Amino acid sequence: SDSVSGEGAFVLGDPLWLPSGGIVDGALQLDGVDDCVTTTTGINLADPEISLGFSVLAWINGGTPGQTIISQQVVSNWLVVDTEGKLMTELKSAGRNSSGPLLSDAIIIDGNWHRIGLVWDGSYRSLYMDGVEVAIDTRALTQALIFSNGGLYIGAGKTLDEDTFFSGLIDDVRIYDVALSVKEIEALAQ
Repeated sequence: SDSVSGEGAFVLGDPLWLPSGGIVDGALQLDGVDDCVTTTTGINLADPEISLGFSVLAWINGGTPGQTIISQQVVSNWLVVDTEGKLMTELKSAGRNSSGPLLSDAIIIDGNWHRIGLVWDGSYRSLYMDGVEVAIDTRALTQALIFSNGGLYIGAGKTLDEDTFFSGLIDDVRIYDVALSVKEIEALAQ
């Protein structure tokens, strides 16, 4: 369930709940075929408060290149494994001069647990792995991020394409309506 709104999420496919297999009170094991979690509500990035910053964090273990960890339905893939197994985001700004994907050099599919994150501070996107910033925009984004108030997919891409389903473990997904600092990210990675 969503601890903020109190609304429940829906499980698609047949993921396994592993009560002792995670970092924080168990983890969800996804098969990479049709398993994911979907929420009916998400974050509206057009909300004036959110446009000043938000953060999304999750513990993961597993995955293969091209799979998506967290996305906003129809709109954008937030946390993605790129074609080389590295952390990236496809969340971008709107308009003709929109930003492209933000890529890191951090390999996240090495068989270990990693706390990954995306932070938007109102001007820059940053990616984190295990409390360390691994990528940041080289210039401030001049336009707002592409927005929607649609729900989220945890473990699948924005349009549920076959090759985007995550294969591995996901635990303790957290979304904050503030941009977390490096220190706060480090503390959460402990």
